[in-house]
Amino acid sequence: MSNALRTQTVLTRSEASATSPLLRQGDGALIEQLHAKVEAQAVVIREQEAALAHSRKIFERASAAARIGVWECDLPSETLRWTDVVYDIFDLPRGSALDRREILRCYPEDARKELERVRSRAIDERGSFSLDTEIVTPKGRRRWLRITATVECENDVPMRIFGMKQDITDEKALWERMRYLAEFDVMTGLANRSRFQTRLAELDDRPDAGGAIAALMLVDLDGFKQVNDGHGHVLGDECLKEAARRLAEACRGAELVARIGGDEFAVLLGRRFDRDAVEHLAREVVAAMSRPVVLDGQSLALGASVGVAGAEGRTSADLFAEADAALYAAKAAGRNTYRILGLPD
Repeated sequence: MSNALRTQTVLTRSEASATSPLLRQGDGALIEQLHAKVEAQAVVIREQEAALAHSRKIFERASAAARIGVWECDLPSETLRWTDVVYDIFDLPRGSALDRREILRCYPEDARKELERVRSRAIDERGSFSLDTEIVTPKGRRRWLRITATVECENDVPMRIFGMKQDITDEKALWERMRYLAEFDVMTGLANRSRFQTRLAELDDRPDAGGAIAALMLVDLDGFKQVNDGHGHVLGDECLKEAARRLAEACRGAELVARIGGDEFAVLLGRRFDRDAVEHLAREVVAAMSRPVVLDGQSLALGASVGVAGAEGRTSADLFAEADAALYAAKAAGRNTYRILGLPD
């Protein structure tokens, strides 16, 4: 090595040695800044994780309370993934392996066919669907579900279908109860006056439906007031229940059997009831109601007056008025009998 090169190398090393403390000092400041930024970011991340965990907890609690779970299905492989609530709805252990073919067996045949139909259409149309359907869990519990689903595509190819499943069993039961209360008499289980009037009004609103009605029979219990006043409302109610049971049994082939008042009943008869069939039924009803009702060791006497009117050519109001006139004619004839008006031989 030449003397000049040696001199340059020594000078370079000396300069580096002279500046190295400054570089270390600068590096330390930079490192502190980086540490501060990392710590700030770590704080933000921890706060976001805490917020996410809190949101997840709220979602899980709300999901459990509302009985709503999330599901998804990979379309190429038909692989299912559920959240815990869906497992609970189906009475399956959380996290257990899922086989879609086995899950489909929880749906009754008609429900399964409808589910597959709307699912296939949603996949074909790259769309979505909503369906209320029934299942029977492996433990034998019958439940109602509300299923929502959306199809996800990649390059217009359906790849995934996902959505929510909600247990609506209680909602369904409440709805059925409300419908029952709207259409049926709670005490006797027969149709109530509202349902009877709706069906009778079809004579005016739908001539084709009205054509299915041949006659209206009105039945009024004889002696019920004496039973109610003499033995109390509890036994009176039991008499009404028994009378309703006998009337429903006698009128099995009728279009509708209803309780329309305290001890008043109405029966809509279809076209198969000609004059002879109506008379035969009226006699059966009078005979059935005339049998004593035995309650709490007491034999209670009842009877029934029956009035029948033919429906042909009449509005609903005219038909009811004619049947009511026939009923009062039966009462005037001594009760416990029947009268028929406006029904051709």
